[in-house]
Amino acid sequence: MKWGDAFTEGNSWHYTWSVFHDPQGLIDLMGGKTGFNAMMDSVFNVPPLFDDSYYGTVIHEIREMQIMNMGNYAHGNQPIQHMIYLYNYSGEPWKAQYWVREVMDKLYFATPDGYCGDEDNGQTSAWYVFSALGFYPVCPGSNEYILGSPLFKSVTLNLENDKKVVINAGNNNEDNRYISSMKVNGKNYTRNYLSHEDLLRGMTINCTMSATPNTTRGTQEGDAPYSFSKEIKK
Repeated sequence: MKWGDAFTEGNSWHYTWSVFHDPQGLIDLMGGKTGFNAMMDSVFNVPPLFDDSYYGTVIHEIREMQIMNMGNYAHGNQPIQHMIYLYNYSGEPWKAQYWVREVMDKLYFATPDGYCGDEDNGQTSAWYVFSALGFYPVCPGSNEYILGSPLFKSVTLNLENDKKVVINAGNNNEDNRYISSMKVNGKNYTRNYLSHEDLLRGMTINCTMSATPNTTRGTQEGDAPYSFSKEIKK
């Protein structure tokens, strides 16, 4: 619970997830997917308790975490902003869909105080732009964008190579935040990521949204995004 000291403007709950290149390695260290998902869940389930003894006062990042009332999830500081998407690596992508929409709906507003926390180098804005499209680059050094929950009924990206990426979620609304099924260029798609190369070729993504999670889609080993540990095991 201690903020500061070894963890800049955060605590160990936030920095534990900073293995962008190898979530599977962390999953293994936590005893597998069940233990990993329980630990992920606990970040949201515990009260927003904290230890500010290092600072000697409540810094604004701590106060914002309290106000957000999402347990110990502190979106106002960048080190934890990718964490929600890690459910895609551990076989429970519907939880990523739920929490991404919670953050977009509750923590971003078109007002002078519409950002929570620090807007360091545009990262908090970039998180929203990507998440509103429905995917996010958890590990920018890889070629993968990890799926979340598209915010709009339809978006078209006009790429500089004259290709288009069209993202449709026609029955999308505040309640229908879960991806029930997904098609890419007309074919069923169960993976929890999109590749940079495929996006550059242009594609049409059609998402059927639902108010209840599809707990069977995206749960197979082959649906998980890249992790370095899997490369070592080959």
